[in-house]
Amino acid sequence: MRSRIASDKTDARAAVVLADALLRQARVSGDAGLAREAEHALSTVLKNEPLEYDARRMLATVYLSEHRFREAIREAERAREQFPRDPWNYGVIGDGHLELGDYDKAFAAFQQMIDLRPSASAYARASYSYELGGNLAASLDAMRMAADATSPRDSESLAWHHAQIGNLLLQVGRAKEARAEYEWAATFWPGHPAAIMGLGRLKEFEGDYAGALDLYVEQFTHAPTPDLAAQIGDVYAALGNRPDSERHYALAEAGWRSDAPEPKNLARFLADRGRSLDQAVTIAEQAARDRHDIFTEDALAWAYFRAGRLEEASKASALALRTGTRDRALLYHAAAITHAVGDADGARTLVARSLDGNPRFDLVSAPAARALRETLDARGVEGPRDRIVSSASANLRR
Repeated sequence: MRSRIASDKTDARAAVVLADALLRQARVSGDAGLAREAEHALSTVLKNEPLEYDARRMLATVYLSEHRFREAIREAERAREQFPRDPWNYGVIGDGHLELGDYDKAFAAFQQMIDLRPSASAYARASYSYELGGNLAASLDAMRMAADATSPRDSESLAWHHAQIGNLLLQVGRAKEARAEYEWAATFWPGHPAAIMGLGRLKEFEGDYAGALDLYVEQFTHAPTPDLAAQIGDVYAALGNRPDSERHYALAEAGWRSDAPEPKNLARFLADRGRSLDQAVTIAEQAARDRHDIFTEDALAWAYFRAGRLEEASKASALALRTGTRDRALLYHAAAITHAVGDADGARTLVARSLDGNPRFDLVSAPAARALRETLDARGVEGPRDRIVSSASANLRR
């Protein structure tokens, strides 16, 4: 496709096929530059042929991958004007609204997508919608339907879907079944990052931190993403290796600031680890001006909490839980904030939900959640805020 485009930059079919291949490669490698190449190829076609439909709808998908959500919605809506019954456009519109936190608009778009033509991508979006609402059983069923609807010739998508099934199973503590799904994913596409990360999380669940580290370090040689650097740093910290932990934390922070900007991830990373809390608040506030999804609201709540701004933390935390999510880290954050403002009973309920079925759900939040539960059990309604505010960083060293 690159060769065809080199010969004819207006070759729309080549640009669309190339963009699809590049986005898949980016999902496997974490190379953000591939999306930029896809964008350039498609934009060149549209400059010459503004009504080229396939190029426009693919450009909307590229914008999604670049986190340019409003531009993605705009392009998908323009494509929808040309072909109102193409379910692809509703999927992109829904994805954009989902990332911005406009959940009603997102879910409505996904419903239209399914009504027009059920497909693997439609079922996967339904699965995520159920997951956001806390219905993990329905989410799991929908993701299985997505895997079943995927072409047997599309090995990359099969690997991704089975890894997502594994993630859902691990969320509810069904580790043996999760392992089978991750191994299926690795069979369909050896080395797929979704499969490798899943197997690493499974080892963390089992307490095999050294085994998890081996998987992550090997994966990092192929796809050095900020998320993975942070994960490696957490494992090194759990093993007591502070120098290597700090080295990978620095890589994660640098990546989120430059190569792969993701403000909400950076803000939560800094707040979780007690690094540059003033910056964490500033970054989270900037992110929340543009996005209102539950994960951005959680990053804002946690940054406020770690900075001692409890009233603001409580308000943002309520927004982070508004969909009914069962995300364990979000539930722990809400528990810590709820306890700090004096509601011990509410904190007990939230921290119990965060730990139920998977007390090792995260190397940073899970130890802090266990410590909070011990504090609540031992002290009843008492528990100085300062002790809880410092618990996350203290328990990271356990």
